[in-house]
Amino acid sequence: MNKTLLAEFTAREGAQDEVARLIGEYAEKVRAEEGNVVFDVYTRQAAPRAFWVFEVYRDEDAFQAHLNAPYGGPFNAALSPLIEEDASVLTFLNPLTTTP
Repeated sequence: MNKTLLAEFTAREGAQDEVARLIGEYAEKVRAEEGNVVFDVYTRQAAPRAFWVFEVYRDEDAFQAHLNAPYGGPFNAALSPLIEEDASVLTFLNPLTTTP
């Protein structure tokens, strides 16, 4: 079963462009992971400093491989001082229905 989540964070005032650059570079790496299915980055139309990242991984093993990727730690270290939250707020999602 796929592992699906939504990661949310808000760029600090004046840091939106840098956050967008960082997440854009990170997205390229994550999308190249063997077990990644979707890694889509959004901003809220009414609040463009608010970032939402919709992520889908093939399964729990693929998600764990993502967490252990060598570029994750440096990305989070660079992102942390640029966002209002202590870290990305993660919401894990389950499908309402499954497809065959």
